[in-house]
Amino acid sequence: MSSSGKPPYDESNIFGRILRGEIPCKRVAENDFALAFHDISPQAPVHVLVIPKGAWVSTADFHAKASPEQIAGFWRLVGSVAQSLGLEETGYRILSNMGADAGQEVGHFHVHIFGGRRLGRMVPPVA
Repeated sequence: MSSSGKPPYDESNIFGRILRGEIPCKRVAENDFALAFHDISPQAPVHVLVIPKGAWVSTADFHAKASPEQIAGFWRLVGSVAQSLGLEETGYRILSNMGADAGQEVGHFHVHIFGGRRLGRMVPPVA
């Protein structure tokens, strides 16, 4: 853990390796700030991951340390990918898991874009 109590960025994570070209991906789009690619284990007919090109663990880390251009470039790619995949008309979901309780599996900030069918409730109601 870092002095902030948050895990440090692990350069060997799979998304870092994809960004360095060590592991291939099925690329959807890319700009100077982010890369979008198909998830290898899709949870919906459309399931794309968008990762920023930098060493950020979470959304808080990304928004605190990235430049305004990096932040804007990342979110612009998220929006343009959803549009290019034809999801604007019927709808889509953007999801980002932060930390163990949320189910974050890779310690590199990223968002999932889900679409292509009715997705239903994201979180069941509290009992």
